[in-house]
Amino acid sequence: MNNSTTGPSEGLRLHCNMSGRHDFIFTFIPVVYACNFVIGMVGNSMVVAVIYRYMKLKTVANVFVLNLAVSDLTFLVTLPMWATFTATGYHWPFGSFLCKASAGLVIFNLYTSIFFLTALSMDRYLAIVHPVRSRRRRTLLYARITCVLVWTFAFLLSMPTALSRDVYRIENHVSIICGVLHSNEQIHLLVSLSILKSVLGFLVPFLIIITCYCLMGRALLGAKGILKKSSRSREDETLRILAAAVLAFFICWAPHQIFHFMELLAMLGVVKNCSVLDVIDTAMPFSICLAYFNSCVNPILYGFVGHNFRKNLLRLLRCGSAPVGGHPSFSSKITLSHRASGLLHLPSSKKVSEHNAKTSEEPKT
Repeated sequence: MNNSTTGPSEGLRLHCNMSGRHDFIFTFIPVVYACNFVIGMVGNSMVVAVIYRYMKLKTVANVFVLNLAVSDLTFLVTLPMWATFTATGYHWPFGSFLCKASAGLVIFNLYTSIFFLTALSMDRYLAIVHPVRSRRRRTLLYARITCVLVWTFAFLLSMPTALSRDVYRIENHVSIICGVLHSNEQIHLLVSLSILKSVLGFLVPFLIIITCYCLMGRALLGAKGILKKSSRSREDETLRILAAAVLAFFICWAPHQIFHFMELLAMLGVVKNCSVLDVIDTAMPFSICLAYFNSCVNPILYGFVGHNFRKNLLRLLRCGSAPVGGHPSFSSKITLSHRASGLLHLPSSKKVSEHNAKTSEEPKT
């Protein structure tokens, strides 16, 4: 809330009392939160169960996808509280500690989710474009070290948000909000956190992801003319999945980042008009819903499109009886066959044969 000032000791005074307070928000947003909670909990729990029980942590992709699902689950447990907060007209009945913890987990998930998506995209890029040279780097040890760094870095980035949040009673309103007091003493901290959220939480990861996918797409298109017709349909499907992944990432997060930037302008005093503030505060919950939906999309994009994952999911649900041979691994169909990977670097048929012989014992990623 950007329009508050310190009032008497009993509460805060608002410059724009009705900013962002509309009945349709208090009805629609909690329903969306509830849907996100159910879909996200079911989808991510299945990802964790399938990987842990059947696919194991034997590949780099499995490690990243498991951590991504756990990250989404840690955030999703806070959605019932945020749904209650919105349904009661922005009244927080859960106390100061849960206010700080829930706000911190939201930012914590923002960073962990995007960082793991970035790491997964970079792993797919190395597997497709540099299948041989990346073997020494794409190991389980490096993947686990990366996960530890992601969790630690995200925790450090989310701590200031958790510490700056608290509960406040609004003057002339019978409600207690969980929010940030935009006082002169901490305005510089809040501006810095907002800029970090935009740069490290969206711009930099998006540039890395889009770069990786563009390079993968160029590599696949370069090999398309050399591949057999029977293989082209698989590569076309790969390109569609890559495009869907980039599009989903952008659609989920771009609107929230736009209104977050407008909120930053209001925080700095550039925007003071109550009508504009009402637009920002009204649109922000909807942009947050869309951003939160990314936690539901992740299992679909990075798990359910994989052939091995679907077969193991059927085993988990006792809907399929056909055993999966060998050592199952996570596959999002964003990979090339050994022959196609070799064609990207070894155009002569003799070198392709030598490359296939060398990589015939490589585990699938």
